[in-house]
Amino acid sequence: MTPLFPGHCHRPDHLSRRTLLKLGGLAGLAWLTPLAELLALDAERQPGRRPRSVIMLWLAGGPSQLETFDPHPGTDIAAGTGAISTSVPGIQLAAGLEQVASVMHEIALIRSVVSKEGDHERAVYNMKTGYRPDPTVVHPSIGAILTHELPNSKLEIPAHISILPDQWPARGGYFGAQFDAFKLADPQGPLPDVQSHVEKDRQAQRLASLDVVEQAFQSGRPAGLDQNLTLHQNTVQRALRMMSSDQLKAFDLEDVPTSEQSPYGDTPFGRGCLAARRLVESGVRCVEVTLKGWDSHVNNHETQAERVRVLDPAFASLIRDLRERDLLEDTVVICGGEFGRTPKVNPLGGRDHWPHGFSIAIAGGGVRKGLVLGETDPSGEKQAPADPVDVEDIHATVQHLLGLDPEKEIMTPVGRPIALSQGTEIKPLLG
Repeated sequence: MTPLFPGHCHRPDHLSRRTLLKLGGLAGLAWLTPLAELLALDAERQPGRRPRSVIMLWLAGGPSQLETFDPHPGTDIAAGTGAISTSVPGIQLAAGLEQVASVMHEIALIRSVVSKEGDHERAVYNMKTGYRPDPTVVHPSIGAILTHELPNSKLEIPAHISILPDQWPARGGYFGAQFDAFKLADPQGPLPDVQSHVEKDRQAQRLASLDVVEQAFQSGRPAGLDQNLTLHQNTVQRALRMMSSDQLKAFDLEDVPTSEQSPYGDTPFGRGCLAARRLVESGVRCVEVTLKGWDSHVNNHETQAERVRVLDPAFASLIRDLRERDLLEDTVVICGGEFGRTPKVNPLGGRDHWPHGFSIAIAGGGVRKGLVLGETDPSGEKQAPADPVDVEDIHATVQHLLGLDPEKEIMTPVGRPIALSQGTEIKPLLG
């Protein structure tokens, strides 16, 4: 069976041809579009409009709604999980999310998300694209859609980034591999592959030699064939542009004061969230930050509590930081995973996969604040929650918030028209 998310990211330790190709977009940069085209597209946008961005806090493995955003304290399905009050009267979160609780007035919770996918790979695909897997087409993730529909000609670094990705990072789908997310490890270290390992003069000689090869390649092509069809020269040029860009500083946390870093927590995920804020501040369209380890078939309470300890300071600090820098209204922050966990605890003390009513948190971008939508059954007997929200509707809503038309049809390379979303906007979420 062909995997839904083929391919892995390899990081060479020298500036090789593969490195240049990776930096240039064949493994994940959405800024390969010719500059003239980007400028034309940018000119079509409303003058003076601030760019929109998305930050996805991806909780890989399926977080338990009962131990995060939808506690039912004192019930059998809680199995001892407590709840805490938040900054919004009447709304509770699970114990351990004290910092997130303090910024609940900036967040909207959907507690009734439903999906038809209970397998990890298929559910990840569904949540990241808004479509169920289809053997005839690969759909783009929300980040790929955003970078395709709202290009930023002033950006010299990747417009779509995945920090700490797992085996299923966000993809460009039918838009092409150049819209795949650029993959990045713990931001604590230096960004790899952006410094030449030879002197400037020698690098210039190498590029001149490469130009000779390119010309020879072109001379062997049929007359009239556009050399840009291979994207190779464009790839190299964009890679070199990135390597010399001041915008690379957004990736570097070395000079960020400790007072700015410590609230996020001394964890890779915390640093990833801080880097995400810096990146959207620089104009990056979409940043996905992954926190792995939520798959709790055994010892659910311990597993979820350990992950919550990492999530709580990072999520809350990101919201505060974006608000303080006047970025929250121009950034949609989404926090959730591929599905939830079963209301009942299994004999191993775990909770199993549950796509029948789980939680997603959304903030910023014009979303109504301090709101809760939907309700799950506190007895655990009913599968269907009250006021269910389909995964597709979340995508349509986010696209609407970003100024996109979810019904817009894209003609795929095989000539098949597909809408950006097959969902409907969630009206109560729209501020």
